[in-house]
Amino acid sequence: MPEEQKKLLEEIEPLLETEDRDALRTLLEDQRESDIAEVVELLDNDWRRLVFDVLETTVAAEVLEKVNEATREQLFEVLSDQEVPTIISELDYDDAADLLGEMPDEVADRVLGSLPKTDRLQIDKLMRYSEDSAGGIMDPLVISVSEDATIAQAVNKIRAAEIDEDFYSVYVVNESGRFVGDVRLRLLLTRPENTRIGDLIDPDTITVQTDTDQEEVRNTFSKNDLIVVPVLDADQRLVGRITADRVIEVAEEEAAEDFYTMAGTDPDELDSFSAFHAARIRMTWLLPCLIGTAVTAMVMTFFKTHNQIVFVAAAAFVPMIAAISGNAGLQTSAIVVSGLATGHLAALKFSTVFTREVRIAFLVALSCGLLGAVACTILIHTRIPEEAVEPIRLVFAFGTAMFSAIMVATTLGLLLPFVFRRIGIDPAISSGPLVTTANDSISVAIYMALTVALAA
Repeated sequence: MPEEQKKLLEEIEPLLETEDRDALRTLLEDQRESDIAEVVELLDNDWRRLVFDVLETTVAAEVLEKVNEATREQLFEVLSDQEVPTIISELDYDDAADLLGEMPDEVADRVLGSLPKTDRLQIDKLMRYSEDSAGGIMDPLVISVSEDATIAQAVNKIRAAEIDEDFYSVYVVNESGRFVGDVRLRLLLTRPENTRIGDLIDPDTITVQTDTDQEEVRNTFSKNDLIVVPVLDADQRLVGRITADRVIEVAEEEAAEDFYTMAGTDPDELDSFSAFHAARIRMTWLLPCLIGTAVTAMVMTFFKTHNQIVFVAAAAFVPMIAAISGNAGLQTSAIVVSGLATGHLAALKFSTVFTREVRIAFLVALSCGLLGAVACTILIHTRIPEEAVEPIRLVFAFGTAMFSAIMVATTLGLLLPFVFRRIGIDPAISSGPLVTTANDSISVAIYMALTVALAA
């Protein structure tokens, strides 16, 4: 924990123990919402209740939005049915929609029905979009003017809007309400008041559609150094905007999701503090891995019926072949998954990636094959009688098998992310334990088959 949060926690705990609400309120008035949220995550529910009792509604709303999902789930139980709608109504519409999306449907419907009509309609509209789409993360509050308006009229509209969010441009629509471009604020400040807005439009404004995936939105911001981007519906009508701070949140969510997937778990694990909930999610991934390792054991048992000396020598190198081939495949899949996630052009073009990675795989496999052969040579001369097996054949078998296993593993690491992406599955799964376990089984089978065949 950072020093500032640690110090805040040390100051808060005595006030919570004595239930000194006035002193607690005074202390929290000068704190950032993000710092309060980090401290709230460490408190029990009774102390959380005290903290929310002294917070202003606007601050309580920000704290509720910033705590992790598991803490938020418990806070929904701590807060009364009257408090939740009041707090949520203080949030931006996109944040409110996210929080309602975490609640059970019946609870979300009840809270939504308690909100003012204007808020209810805006939030309900956002909740109809996929939570991972541009429509699901956009802010529906935008300022738009007609292309026939003057700068004076546009400025008056901005003043009348009284929005409390930062904005960087004014969006322009035609008579049909369709988006035609935007006008930067600096132009409104530097041009004569009677200038027609339509004459200042930037026709090359970058936009996204409501159904655009949030990962693609993030890549659009990154590639074009954007601060804000307008969101259009299927009829090219302006329905919202996405700002850079929201995209930063999306980037963190996507990175965390990929990390959990590659580790063999799921972000849903953080929805609750329950150990049983987390264990169930992890076992969903680990049980197939257990089956995969059992298959590897069966492969080893099958080859045991062949030349015993060759089998014993080959078995000694199974951990090496599984580890090296598995990690070689993981390296390739990690590079491809990262490229696909960031929208890097080279990663999107399979032929370019294939040409590069196959050459790398060949060099890696050749190097590991030669080093494996050297290790095999040392083992044969120190542990295996020369009359029991022909050394040259066994060394050749080891090197060839290791080279082949690494090439196969690397090829799987290259192909699977593209295949998963094509069929709509998160490519990060190709770097997870399920595929890694399958990769190990295939590599060991190839290794043992070639070794037994070439050295027998």
